[in-house]
Amino acid sequence: MEHTALASTHPYDPDQLLASLIGKLNLKNDAALSRALEVSPPVISKIRHRRLPVTASLLIRMHEVSALSIAELRQLMGDRRGKFRISDKHFKPKAVAEK
Repeated sequence: MEHTALASTHPYDPDQLLASLIGKLNLKNDAALSRALEVSPPVISKIRHRRLPVTASLLIRMHEVSALSIAELRQLMGDRRGKFRISDKHFKPKAVAEK
């Protein structure tokens, strides 16, 4: 697997995010974290093994539970993007087929 210079400088690391949350909340393990975040344990496992991304809704839940800012949480997981861009396609109404 190749890494770009940027990726090797600031790698995406959900393990660090999860470990930091466990420490901040004084929890024992991933199962306790899943209960605190109100998600199923497989969600935490899939995030840890990089089969599932940290979604926006989960990031917000982490913020609510930990009182860490979204920026701090993003930094813990290695997300250093300055801006998020959403395509205009997401906001356009779907064309209705004429009969």
